[in-house]
Amino acid sequence: MPSTVYRRAMPSADTLERFIARVEQNAHVEAIEEFYTEDATMRENLAPPRVGRATLIAHERAALARVRSVHSRCVRPVLVHGDTVVVRWFFRFEGHDGRIRELEELAWQRWAGERIVEEQFFYDPSQFVWRDPTPG
Repeated sequence: MPSTVYRRAMPSADTLERFIARVEQNAHVEAIEEFYTEDATMRENLAPPRVGRATLIAHERAALARVRSVHSRCVRPVLVHGDTVVVRWFFRFEGHDGRIRELEELAWQRWAGERIVEEQFFYDPSQFVWRDPTPG
């Protein structure tokens, strides 16, 4: 949990669209730099959270280094209720060996105005299977 107390406030529609656009541009590290608080947390399913923007950036850089490319797409609608946002994402990763892995997840986020304070990803870990690309 972040150590700073934040006023509960939802992001503006423009901010949310800019965040989604950054991720869809596959600028994942830049999205963390621009849209997360300094003490933000991020966690995978029920794993312990990673804490601090610098830690989140380092983890994201390491994950991206393990693949040749990633294609990111927001599956709309995006759900917003107060300071809570839920985004459904679809990611297609291409490994350095040309194999493919696809991942669909829900990202539950708590925003403090224009920045993300807390994020938790929900996905089925069985999706982490590499497969040969489909010909054609």
